[in-house]
Amino acid sequence: MKNALKIMTVMGTRPEIIRLSCILPKMDEYFEHIIVFTSQSYDKELSTVFFEDFKLRKPDYVLSVKADTLGGQLANILTQTEEVMLKEKPDGLLVLGDTNSALCTIIAKRLKIPIFHMEAGNRSFDDNVPEEINRRIIDHISDFNLPYGEHSRRYLIREGVHPGSIYTTGSPLNEVLTKFKPDIEASGILEELKLKESEYFVVSTHREENVDNPDNLRELFASINSITEEYGFPAIVTLHPRTKVRLEAADIQVGSKVVLHEPFGFLDYNKLQMNALCVLSDSGTIQEESTIMGFRAVQIRVSSERPEAFDTGSIILTGFNRDSIARAVALTVDEAKSGERVDIPETYRPTNVSSRVVKLIMGLANIRKNHNKQKYN
Repeated sequence: MKNALKIMTVMGTRPEIIRLSCILPKMDEYFEHIIVFTSQSYDKELSTVFFEDFKLRKPDYVLSVKADTLGGQLANILTQTEEVMLKEKPDGLLVLGDTNSALCTIIAKRLKIPIFHMEAGNRSFDDNVPEEINRRIIDHISDFNLPYGEHSRRYLIREGVHPGSIYTTGSPLNEVLTKFKPDIEASGILEELKLKESEYFVVSTHREENVDNPDNLRELFASINSITEEYGFPAIVTLHPRTKVRLEAADIQVGSKVVLHEPFGFLDYNKLQMNALCVLSDSGTIQEESTIMGFRAVQIRVSSERPEAFDTGSIILTGFNRDSIARAVALTVDEAKSGERVDIPETYRPTNVSSRVVKLIMGLANIRKNHNKQKYN
């Protein structure tokens, strides 16, 4: 497109690709769009596979920022994204969430590149969560914060972020799940694993603050073993690499009905969640997935940055105490059997977030670009 704004999107993890999967094609259509993938959590060679899963074009730049230390990774992210920014000279930068890759905003700020931050304002108020530090840094240096809902908007204002730089968009996940719903429903994973609807549990745990604590990990798997015995159904545990290493190091034994499985693809995993009796997860997005798709879930964490589903009573926060987990599972199972409806919070309902975001960037980045020309020319 002639004289189109040049916008750069930087991301580094699969969850970012999922949430941006409806936005990226629109950005390609209306901007000179540069996609940068840092490969924060993956080998460089595997990174482009994730884009193929969501029928997206390959990134313009695939970086390699993996390192043996946190400092090494952050240094690689900052230096490598700086090289790309200096070469491309974008009119704006889009990042989503709270990953280390999104800390490239530090470089963008110093280069006076306007920053658009989706998923701004999330707060767990728990500094044991590594991403909590990233959130505060990114929010406070971004030029335009795009929170999903009212909770996050209020947190930003309370911290002194100017209200005029905040634009609420809603969560992009409903649009993504709606787009891929036919593919999710067509998944044959239940048949492959010989599972019956509502006769199995799904468990996912990977968070650093959880699995790196041996006591928490032992308590969790003791709970899973107990639940499978009580209900007589298997538990499919998605084994994140971090969890696998910690399980082996702690020499934790799993019950006969606990099935440890390599991480699933997006379509298969959502098919499993939709048809489970109950999902137990420490994922940061389980509130959104469970309410949008209507399955029962408990969140095995002690804090959460997404309070919307708690407002509607759609999910339970359990911590790691096995009795608390057992009671939460019993309640969700009873509700599922009774057919009680899962309420969808207003923040999770929009199905046009991609259009909202593109319009905001188109208007605000253009105004900022022209303003800077008038100011410095």
